[in-house]
Amino acid sequence: MSEQKSNKRVLEGVVLSNKAEKTIVVQVERRFLHPQYRKTIRAHKKYMAHDESNECNIGDTVRIIESRPLSRRKRWALDSIVTRAEQL
Repeated sequence: MSEQKSNKRVLEGVVLSNKAEKTIVVQVERRFLHPQYRKTIRAHKKYMAHDESNECNIGDTVRIIESRPLSRRKRWALDSIVTRAEQL
């Protein structure tokens, strides 16, 4: 997509599911330091994103961008596919 200056958030994660029509479930991992114990913690969150052309497969690394509400749980849209998953 075009590299315009916008204030929309962009996240990167792995596709967990593509079973729904024009929808993917993306798991985004964030790492942070525990304030007291100084240990690196990995936290995960799932986002439902709009995939207009049904081009994503499970295991793909994708970039999603914030968008208007598309359904009850979809507030993100597919921006680009960073890497494709290896198909067996």
